[in-house]
Formats: sequence, C-alpha cells, structure tokens
Amino acid sequence: MRKIRILGFIAAVALLVACNNAGNAEIQMVSPVQVYEAVYGEDSLQLLDVRTEEEYQVSHLKNAQNICVTSDNFREKVASLDKQKPVYVYCKKGGRSAQAARILKEMGFTKVYDLQGGLTSWEDKGLETIN
Repeated sequence: MRKIRILGFIAAVALLVACNNAGNAEIQMVSPVQVYEAVYGEDSLQLLDVRTEEEYQVSHLKNAQNICVTSDNFREKVASLDKQKPVYVYCKKGGRSAQAARILKEMGFTKVYDLQGGLTSWEDKGLETIN
C-alpha cells in the first residue's frame, strides 16, 4: 500500500511540473536547411538578425528584421513582435543569437528557434543571402 501512495505522489508531482512548464518556450537549435525551409515556406514566422546594423548591411537572410541584441533597446524593440508566432534568430556564428533566444524566452515568446552556427553555417551550405 505504501508503494502505491509513493507512486501516486510521484505521478502527482510529475503532472504538476509538466503543467507548470507547459507555457514555457523551449529554445530549439535548427539547421540552416530547417531555417531555409521555414523562410521560404512559412508565412507567419518572424526572422531576426541580431547582429549590428553594419553587419546586416553586408548580408542578411531574406525578410530578416535587424534588431541588434547588444543595443540598449533590444527588449523594447522585440516587445512589438507577436509572442505567439515562431521567432527565428541568427547572428554570425551563434553566440549573440543564443543570448537573444534566452531573452525572448524570458519575455514569454512561445516558439524560439536559433540558427545553429549562425550565418556562417548558412553560407557554408551555399544558401542565399541578400546583399
């Protein structure tokens, strides 16, 4: 009987933890090909280039918005985005986009995707950029 109570308690705790985490966004690392398919196939995504404006002007992905994660007003600017729509973030190699993804998650964005290896891995795959 004691084992049944312990198992019931464990199940209740597991259910409680699952329910509390249900609203939390997971940051998913995605490959360049996955981002390409989303950019060229999905209408409702939001694509963020979180590099500096100067880097963005050199090259960026199609339909990307440039909101630099190191700027003082990053949180203010991304607050205008739709928290329910997917958000894809990228930078040069992945460091700044990881930082941006964490901030978006903290702000309540529900679907956050981080381009693994950044624009460098995108270009290594021979995928198109806008100059």
